[in-house]
Amino acid sequence: MDRIEDAPNKGRTAGAHHQASPEDRAARAQEDRRLLIRYHREGDPAAREQLVTRFLPLARQLARRYQRGGEQLDDLIQVASLGLLKAIDRFDPARETAFSSFAVPTILGELKRHFRDKGWSVRVPRDLQELAVKVDRVGDEMSRELGRAPTPAELAERTGTTLEQVLEAREASAAYRAVSLDRPRSEDEEEGDSYADAFGAVDPGFGLAEDAATVERLMRVLNEREREVLRLRFAEDLTQSEIGQRVGVSQMHVSRLIRQSIARLRDEADAPDEQG
Repeated sequence: MDRIEDAPNKGRTAGAHHQASPEDRAARAQEDRRLLIRYHREGDPAAREQLVTRFLPLARQLARRYQRGGEQLDDLIQVASLGLLKAIDRFDPARETAFSSFAVPTILGELKRHFRDKGWSVRVPRDLQELAVKVDRVGDEMSRELGRAPTPAELAERTGTTLEQVLEAREASAAYRAVSLDRPRSEDEEEGDSYADAFGAVDPGFGLAEDAATVERLMRVLNEREREVLRLRFAEDLTQSEIGQRVGVSQMHVSRLIRQSIARLRDEADAPDEQG
């Protein structure tokens, strides 16, 4: 995005505009419309630049409303400035409304889109994003007023929401920035235990469960006696002679059954999955 340089000494500030008399505001609105007509009907780029200079303080003011911890104000001003440019290009001078009434929602929409698409590490519903920003902003204001952090109930009363909505907004704020699992858990140490170290270790039981399920599926290709011979050999750890006595066959026959059964299991495991 091309950066738009602020010109604090040009035009009027937002505060001066609010303190202006009705006559001054009317004259300003008339000049705004004259510049808009020059730009849209005559294609005068100088008129567009003058409009940007006149309304850039408004864009800065709106950007500050959406500033939160870790978010650079300069970046938000650029987003708001882009919204201002879109408002200038899209406004129809034939409209009866003032340009500022069209510019404000256009700039705010650009800021909200920025937070929705680029700011949040985890996708959060847009209305919850907006409430999270509002709760953070009001929380900062109340902290300055009260000299302490406001309670969730106080925030709910000030923002006109419920306690549950405030708590949900605060929880959503935790999804704004992602933290690497390799980052040290202590802020004072560059090295040390990472967040990943706090998670559980690999459980070998999952692998054993998968192997057991696979063996159970493969065993279906064997008959009942073959399955019993393998169970006695590998589950109960009996010798071939002991197995022969159990099932009533010779040791040589047990040996042959084991070799044949294992070969069939191997072939079944190597066979392509018909369901795939």
